[in-house]
Amino acid sequence: MAFEFSSRYYNLETAEYTGKQGTPIAYKRRRFLPQGETLPLLEEVTVVQGDRLDLITFRTLGDSEQFWQVCDANNAMNPDSLTAKTEIGRVLRIPLPQI
Repeated sequence: MAFEFSSRYYNLETAEYTGKQGTPIAYKRRRFLPQGETLPLLEEVTVVQGDRLDLITFRTLGDSEQFWQVCDANNAMNPDSLTAKTEIGRVLRIPLPQI
């Protein structure tokens, strides 16, 4: 079970479970979310009308697939909640890249 080095799951330990038929099943151990306020800050961005998390992440970190880092920095389990219409004007923490 391999993940790209930029994946949030890359550094997680791979474990193995033995199924009822004796078949080994590989899985990644659980990922615990960091406390967002403890992550080193790159900058802060104010959400404006039409913003999407992938666009913000591309502008700030250079890779839209790293949206999970912004989620971590803002203690968000639901990525869409960070840029919802009700969140216009919200200031998002953009962390230093964790890769």
